[in-house]
Amino acid sequence: MATHRETRIEVRPVAGHIGAEICGVDLAADLDDAVVASIREAVLRWKVVFFRGQHLDHASHVAFARRFGEPVRLPGRGGASPRGVPEVETTADRLELGGRYGMEHDEWLRRRRHSLHRGWHCDHGARVDPPAATILRAESVPPYGGDTTWANLVSAYEGLSAPLRGFLDGLRAEHRLGVGYQARPGDDAYVRRLLDRQIASDHPLVRVHPETGERVLFVNGYYVEQILGLSRTESAPLLEMLIGQATRPEYTVRFRWEPGSVAFWDNRATIHLAPGDTDGLDHPRIMHRVMLAGDVPVGVDGRPSVPITGSEPRTW
Repeated sequence: MATHRETRIEVRPVAGHIGAEICGVDLAADLDDAVVASIREAVLRWKVVFFRGQHLDHASHVAFARRFGEPVRLPGRGGASPRGVPEVETTADRLELGGRYGMEHDEWLRRRRHSLHRGWHCDHGARVDPPAATILRAESVPPYGGDTTWANLVSAYEGLSAPLRGFLDGLRAEHRLGVGYQARPGDDAYVRRLLDRQIASDHPLVRVHPETGERVLFVNGYYVEQILGLSRTESAPLLEMLIGQATRPEYTVRFRWEPGSVAFWDNRATIHLAPGDTDGLDHPRIMHRVMLAGDVPVGVDGRPSVPITGSEPRTW
């Protein structure tokens, strides 16, 4: 447990490799630079930090995020997101997605998350410049269920053997939106949408964190399906092993949400898993997120990511 006496912030680690709770700060207040620096330090060290009992509205949520970077303005949000605050996305928007393509929400989820690791992701990982961080706040949550889990991709990399790390350092992978989606028989409107508006990037399999210099195992189950330069028979089992390594319990933390809870995570060094246990709870789960613009990842060899299709740096 670390206490920053000059700012009265207390950082309480909650798991061995990832996650800390920060106490003694009102995120809606006008934070001084020392408080902001302490929070940034904790995010970089613990990869995801949690705050409880906060009273943020949309404007103060965005104002807090601006202390750490430039909030992303998403061009296409759903009906649940607030009008006039383009930096805030309400996660209930996703309940609308299946209906846009002729599916019930349950079927939509099944087709996107049909395997053990498929739901693990970083936010917008198919872009050439995925967001640097995400700040998610809870407005309303079920009385039980609805937890989110994060994994530390730095610890996962460091937990591999030295010969394997050396091999992975020089590899690249294609990250593409929709690679794991299981199409419906016959015509599928979502497949047509994916073909018309593809998003894909050539990313290093191991990226160097731009602030800490740490090496990050840049894999996830949602966007990555092919390691470039390897055959599919070589790539598939290696990716399965690496994602299994990244999501080992000792590299993860699970957070129980309450109204007013806030999670702030480093999207460059983590993947996370949204809850799959809220069906049938008959209680709304309303969350709001703000993402911070990110950089183009760079590999161990100094080579940056390259857009394949559908994204340009700093253009959303």
